[in-house]
Amino acid sequence: MLITGAGSGIGQACVLRILDEGARVVAADISAEGLADTVEKSGSAHDRLTTVQIDVGDEESVRRGVAAARDELGGLDTLVNAAGILRSSHLEHTSLSDFETVIRVNLVGTFLVTREALGALREGTTPAVVNFSSTSAQFAHPYMGAYAASKGGVLSMTHAWALEFAKAGIRFNCVQPGSISSGMTDGTGVARASVGPGLPEDADLSLFAKVAPMLALPGGAIFADPAAVASVVAMLGSDDAFFVTGTEIRVDGGAHM
Repeated sequence: MLITGAGSGIGQACVLRILDEGARVVAADISAEGLADTVEKSGSAHDRLTTVQIDVGDEESVRRGVAAARDELGGLDTLVNAAGILRSSHLEHTSLSDFETVIRVNLVGTFLVTREALGALREGTTPAVVNFSSTSAQFAHPYMGAYAASKGGVLSMTHAWALEFAKAGIRFNCVQPGSISSGMTDGTGVARASVGPGLPEDADLSLFAKVAPMLALPGGAIFADPAAVASVVAMLGSDDAFFVTGTEIRVDGGAHM
């Protein structure tokens, strides 16, 4: 299995969960520091874990990284596109550079990695792709227009690819995390993932009232542990989801019922 965005947050949680399932994993991230942290946290499972640095927004970096992952694994059965960034601002203060950077990493990055992995997936055993959309793709999240646009694109691509490759036996699904603690939401990630929500100082927090999770979290926490998403990703990437394709699963504690 190849997992991008594996150096922190939900991507790292996916690596650790899949390793617990006994699989071999190539963890990819732009940050060497983040990958080293993932290896350290993998404990005794580190012998089934290999890392590769990939900038998902750079075509040549993706080519090299996916090829290295394929060679390491001897093929590819499952791809998890978890790499992503979040930048928030008022529309009138959003630079073209920031908007394009979010689109480049989240949307174009998902396209590039999937395209390069397709040949290996065609030859894989019950191949599956799990993409990362977001609840913001279908529900209003203020100050996050670029992020919402990128994740809406991922959602649409996932549906299109699911139909295009259904006869080839490749399943395409996506998860839509909401209210999950990660490098994007708490600013504790590294490299590109270090850009947290960065809400404007004058942000109207009352606008977020409709996106609060309904399920209670321990200690009154606002964000759930990334493991909540990793467990769903593990299912979608496994044979347990053999009859699931072209759909999305929200993991948001009931915030968007």
